[in-house]
Amino acid sequence: MTKRHVSLPDAAEAGVRGFIDEVDERLSSDEDTCEVVRDVLIDLHGDREAWEAWQAGESVSKAERVRLQGYDPCNATLESEYYAEKDEDRFQRSKHLQWLWRQFDATPMADNVAFALRFRSMLADHLFADCGDDCRFFKGITFTYGHNIEVGDNVVVHDDVHLDDRGKLTIGDRASISDGVHVYSHDHDIVDQTEVRNFHTVIEDDARVTYDAMVRAGCRVGANSVVGARAVVQGDVPAHHIVVGMPAKSIRVKPGWESVATELEDGRLPTRQDEREIPYDLGDDLAVFDEFGRDLNPPDAGE
Repeated sequence: MTKRHVSLPDAAEAGVRGFIDEVDERLSSDEDTCEVVRDVLIDLHGDREAWEAWQAGESVSKAERVRLQGYDPCNATLESEYYAEKDEDRFQRSKHLQWLWRQFDATPMADNVAFALRFRSMLADHLFADCGDDCRFFKGITFTYGHNIEVGDNVVVHDDVHLDDRGKLTIGDRASISDGVHVYSHDHDIVDQTEVRNFHTVIEDDARVTYDAMVRAGCRVGANSVVGARAVVQGDVPAHHIVVGMPAKSIRVKPGWESVATELEDGRLPTRQDEREIPYDLGDDLAVFDEFGRDLNPPDAGE
């Protein structure tokens, strides 16, 4: 089914284009990113008058002060900020842009598709390691960092998707990721969950990952393949295969692609996670501690 062409009225289109271009230019300049993000969020949330009053020394309530300070990403923390192995230099800028992305989604304008898709696409050009042309990012998408994501051309990511790039995530051209999907690039040890392994996870060209599916860290979803709704991918999906279930298994090859598709025994997906591990060094100056304080010495460890 094709889609209709939809456009904004001329006056609204001019306003949208002018605003996005202005933010893009500021983010591309040498201007402090924190200040750019703060200004954009103040205006989008309609708080310019309150901000100016506070800056002029007028009294504000404690709640108002927290709200106004919160527009500045330097006054906020994200979960990924606490990850020990992150690249500190790259994270600082990506944190600011991720804050703008998330707080933009909290505005009513996030539901204006003609505006919001272009605004997020512009942000992705600044936030991601690489972002192709004509990409569409819908509402509620979250990232670990953002700067470890590479996205090809004409990619669509729908509502409430989590793209974990604690390791590295590559999404190929024309890939489609449906609502509620979780794609991971890190795993936790089953005994000591504070021990983290990072991986390169790949979704290849023309692949479709459908509703509420999960792709485990270090897996490859092959070109032109389909991951069925609520499937849990724990191995490599070969090109042109359709996989479903928990854990996901291949149930068939796309019609017309049988001659070029790899055959699988009983539909089981091969596991090549170890080949895509990304090593890291925490350094000697980092204090190592277990936030959970668990006893990690199982009774049978010595046997």
